[in-house]
Amino acid sequence: MPPASDSDQRPSVLIVEDTPDHVLLLHGLLKDRYRLQVATSGARALELVQAAPPDLILMDLLLPGMSGFDVCERLKADPTTRAIPVIFLTSSTEAEDEERGFGVGAVDFIGKPFAASVVRARIATHLALQDASDRLRSQNVVLEEAVAQRTSELAVSQDVAIRALASLVETRDNETGFHILRTQHYVRALAEQLRTHPGLGAHFTPASIEALFKSAPLHDIGKVGISDDILRHPGKLSPEAFEILKTHTTLGREALERAEREIGVTVGFLAYAKEIAQSHHERWDGAGYPHGLVGEAIPVAARLMALADVYDALRSRRVYKEAYPAEEAEQIIRGGRGTQFDPAVVDAFEAVRAEFRAIADRFQD
Repeated sequence: MPPASDSDQRPSVLIVEDTPDHVLLLHGLLKDRYRLQVATSGARALELVQAAPPDLILMDLLLPGMSGFDVCERLKADPTTRAIPVIFLTSSTEAEDEERGFGVGAVDFIGKPFAASVVRARIATHLALQDASDRLRSQNVVLEEAVAQRTSELAVSQDVAIRALASLVETRDNETGFHILRTQHYVRALAEQLRTHPGLGAHFTPASIEALFKSAPLHDIGKVGISDDILRHPGKLSPEAFEILKTHTTLGREALERAEREIGVTVGFLAYAKEIAQSHHERWDGAGYPHGLVGEAIPVAARLMALADVYDALRSRRVYKEAYPAEEAEQIIRGGRGTQFDPAVVDAFEAVRAEFRAIADRFQD
């Protein structure tokens, strides 16, 4: 049978039938409405489908070499041909054949001898259903792409907003934007290392680690509420001034909670930001602030930031001190195991010391 011209937009139907009389009958019924191809065996049908997938297949159950069931199973196993509707042609009235046919993926059965109106109606119905399904899939793809684009835009907007808030602290404090980058990466390195920890591992999924990474820059957001004469004081603070400085922890949490209340939405990743802002100066032994929390009462996210913040302070130059060498800073962190820091977090730090050093070198002030 000669191939249809490229300009022929009619749906294509593959007839898989080895009885010449049936082929001629089907051809006569369908030639005016559809582009037709014929295969007289299952193997040839598979070749034609791979070369040019039809819109619908009419297939006899009893074929030489390979049954219609077998051909249909092969088609449905291939993602590129799975969606092609298959209608079986059969003279069998056995319920088992119909059950097996639907089981391998056929959409319908047409009994022999053929009734012209039935053949045309069944083909038209299933082509219409397939067209509707194709349109729905296309719409879903477009929708998914739009959602992905919007999600990406929201994520970028969120990151910009976080960075802008963190920048407010930079303009007030002696610390730099590189401090923010370093502590972000320190926290992530600790979280990744703790993923397999028997006690803490459940806290660190890929999603929670990403949320921690996003939250980390807001750990000192409360410092915007502290006066310059305290924040920029070059030496040791008086006890009274230090008490005021300590309030940056509660100020930070309150600011984030107030923002959520005003917009009327609880933002998931801000749960970590609030914990970190309020509790990153708590100590494992209870001697920290603002609430003197002890041990596991300290939020896990804050335990990571506590170590990251202290390590970065040790490794950084300030107006009142020089930067500590890596070895000395590491020794101080070890000395805080079980007193200042969660022992599990210090153990994680020990495992990723080289990564901490690399981060410090990468984001130097």
